[in-house]
Amino acid sequence: MGMSAEDERAASPRDEEWPEAEKAEKLARGAALKWASGVFYRPEKLEGLGHYRRRETQRNSSIQSRLKSTVQSYLEGVSTGLEQLRSAAQEVQSVCQDLGAARWALLDSADHFQGLQQMRELMEEHVQLASVVQVLPQIFSVHEVFSHILQLLHGQHLLEAHVELMMVEQLRDDILSQLHLRGLSSAQATVLSYFSGLQELNESLAKQLWDIVGSSLQLVREDPVLFVTAVRIIEREEKIDDTLLLEATFLPPGRPKGWRQKFYQVLQDTITGAHFHAPRMDAEGPGLARHLAALQKDIVSELCVVKDLMVQCVPAHYNILSVCTATYHQALTSHLQEILQEDLDKQGLFLILEWALRVYHSPEMMGHPDLLPEVDVSALGPLMSSELVDQTERRYVMKVKASVFEWMQRTLEVEFKEWFREEEPETDHQGFFQSALPAIVMQMLNENIQVASLITDSLQQKIYNMALEELEAFLGRLREALVQCGKEHQQDRAVPKYYISYLLAVLNNNLALSNSVSSLHSNTACREVPTSLQAALDRMQKKATQLLLEELLLDLQLLLAETELLVSSQYLRALLQRKMVCKSREERGQLCQRLLQDATQLRELFRGLGLDRSQQSLEAVFALRELISLKDPALLSLEVVGFITKYPDVSDEHISTLLDIRGDVSKEVRHVVLEMMAQHPQVLPEAYQPIFSTILVPVPELPFCLRKGKCA
Repeated sequence: MGMSAEDERAASPRDEEWPEAEKAEKLARGAALKWASGVFYRPEKLEGLGHYRRRETQRNSSIQSRLKSTVQSYLEGVSTGLEQLRSAAQEVQSVCQDLGAARWALLDSADHFQGLQQMRELMEEHVQLASVVQVLPQIFSVHEVFSHILQLLHGQHLLEAHVELMMVEQLRDDILSQLHLRGLSSAQATVLSYFSGLQELNESLAKQLWDIVGSSLQLVREDPVLFVTAVRIIEREEKIDDTLLLEATFLPPGRPKGWRQKFYQVLQDTITGAHFHAPRMDAEGPGLARHLAALQKDIVSELCVVKDLMVQCVPAHYNILSVCTATYHQALTSHLQEILQEDLDKQGLFLILEWALRVYHSPEMMGHPDLLPEVDVSALGPLMSSELVDQTERRYVMKVKASVFEWMQRTLEVEFKEWFREEEPETDHQGFFQSALPAIVMQMLNENIQVASLITDSLQQKIYNMALEELEAFLGRLREALVQCGKEHQQDRAVPKYYISYLLAVLNNNLALSNSVSSLHSNTACREVPTSLQAALDRMQKKATQLLLEELLLDLQLLLAETELLVSSQYLRALLQRKMVCKSREERGQLCQRLLQDATQLRELFRGLGLDRSQQSLEAVFALRELISLKDPALLSLEVVGFITKYPDVSDEHISTLLDIRGDVSKEVRHVVLEMMAQHPQVLPEAYQPIFSTILVPVPELPFCLRKGKCA
């Protein structure tokens, strides 16, 4: 299986030339040795050596055949390639010879090309002159065409007029373009002067177009032909603009016209000018409501016209419905801002908020069934920004606050007058005194809160907070009015006539207000009464209670004085009507001691109850005691005069009974005492509290007497 020395020597040059072959052979030998060692590692396997030699011999023969075939095919391909390279080299040599001959021929004929240049220049001049001759009839007829176009415009044959106008413009622009390419800018002024009438015709046509666009909403309803004509002309001009801008080599004067953009602008200006310049007087009161209602009706109507009619008259890429919707939306946004710059009353501010936040998106306007689903303003943003809404809500709250204050002030004035009525306050179904004040105040506050709830929760919350503040302030003013009423009552307790009844009504009203505060915010959960408001309610209750207690104490003092007068009167009546007679000095002393003891106890009793000694009628008992305890009866006349001066309602009968009680008064002394009384008649003072006039005593039997004086 090894190679011979000759083979190795023969292979040496090749191995030196092809080192990869040597490497491949070594790998093959190694693989063969590895295979043989694996197959013949046991002696019994050597029996099959012949078989393996034959198989490998056949395999080598097959491989050598394939190698020979491959080499043969490769050699044939190389031979073909070499043949093609020889043919190509011959052709290249032939071409080089032909190019050399052509080069020498061109060099020989270069002198002849100079004559051709003059021919080229003459040809170009001929072409130019031919072009000029060709357009001369058109150039000469320009002014005649101008007149015809003007007649067509006057007759509103707009399409025909525009066709001829485009032809003249094309002629002018071609001439200007040629001059521009040849650098003959000095001649452009002459051309522009010659075609100067085009500017006037363009302006006349444009004016008619914009008049038509300005009346488009009416035209598409009555006769859309004129409007469609205007749109077709605008589209023609737009295509010309696009073509010239795309070439970007030469722009004729007045280009690009931009009539499509002008179409949008005129349409938007028409919409804006038709509805959104309300006179100043319409920005207040009922005029604003009428103005907003008219806007609502007109916008819905016109958008329906755009959606149903105008859309069919313009190309789809105009997006005419979206453009008109956005125009109305933006114009309304600006218009509402202009209106809000006025000094609107609360009704006007409420109308603006309601219209912008509720009506605008409702089925009565932009959500109208006739506009859906094509019209969608949700992507256009709100009519009023959140900042403007908040500012307007605050303005509305201030206006409502002023109105609430004025209303509450009138309510307070009416309430204050009712306190001085000549009849008692009203009563509820249980008979408790009350007035309509709580119902009036809470109804007014509730109505304002409910109205605010129709707009936004934030406005309702602002009105609710304002209502609590105003109610707190109102309670303060009500308390001041109650204090004033109390002062007037202190000056004259007969005024008001039903002072206590109205104090009770105030207390009941205060309780009703306290119970009603939690019902102000009906759309949310029940809220607690704020601390400051509860303090105001408490102060009101305390003041009314204080005045009521003060009045009750004053009434108790009157009742106490009447009781004391009644006790004194009954005591004196018992003393004067019992007909007791003291038979000795000791008995008079005992009686006087008893009178002193009883009167002193009663006086201290009533003084302990709060009745001052100077206001007590028991002093009469002490005075009677002095008359009884007088040791010298001869002095009774002087004492009696002092007694009747202090108690002018005492009668002769009372004094006679008193003299009888003493038991030691002689007829002479009695006569002197009664005579003295007759000489000093008394007149009851205006403020005197009678005590003896209510006590009846038996009239003493007098002896028959013919004398004028007192009988003995």
